[in-house]
Amino acid sequence: MLQIWALEGIPEISVGDDLVAVIGDAAVGTPLQDGDIVVVTSKVVSKAEGRTVAAADREDAITAETVRVVASRTSETGHTTRIVENRLGIVAAAAGVDASNTPEGTVLLLPQDPDASARAIAAGLREKLGVRVGVLISDTLGRPWREGQTDAAIGAGGVRVFDDLRGSLDTYGRPLHVTLPCVADEIASAAELVKGKAAGLPVAVVRGRAELVGDLDLVGARSIVREAEHDMFRLGSDEAYDAGYADGVEEVWDESGSGR
Repeated sequence: MLQIWALEGIPEISVGDDLVAVIGDAAVGTPLQDGDIVVVTSKVVSKAEGRTVAAADREDAITAETVRVVASRTSETGHTTRIVENRLGIVAAAAGVDASNTPEGTVLLLPQDPDASARAIAAGLREKLGVRVGVLISDTLGRPWREGQTDAAIGAGGVRVFDDLRGSLDTYGRPLHVTLPCVADEIASAAELVKGKAAGLPVAVVRGRAELVGDLDLVGARSIVREAEHDMFRLGSDEAYDAGYADGVEEVWDESGSGR
């Protein structure tokens, strides 16, 4: 049976706070057990790691965190939304830069290395509480072709991020060739159902998938990011058209020398 609950009593997190101690104290009422998965909202990890930066203009902070612009659209009201690849390889709106629930004139960046952060928290909880738990760090992302947002795993420590069913058989006895559920994202999204966005509950516990909890050196959530050579939708439609048009013009110029 799958059980999910939020840990109550998590205080406002400041730079330098010990998240292992904070989570351990909050879990006293319902002690963690072997096989539990602790899902931590990235915002509290960023705050503890001092990822709050002064930025009078959020757009400048987004630009600084951007590696590649995937798509950019300006609405009728003049607001521009940028979908970009950030330094972590994650494709997201605004590079994951968050201006909510931060002091005026500051923005919050994603953790420097979410996988390392997740492993450190998992290692600390295992040592402090004597239980073999896994940790996921979650953040809210949009989805191509679908409205709305869901939480996804951007960091993983001691958790198998995929449930590899390739090679097994379906209910009709046919082999599965491509079935690779991203259970880390599924768990992060499920945890958001009890954490909420404005309830002050940044940590949740998922119990009932102990088979996914393993050694701390398991591959992290960075492995979820699709590599460029396998990405069939690397650019937004307008950007892909512009790039293709520019390549075509350059090819014509090279062949004719006339620029036509």
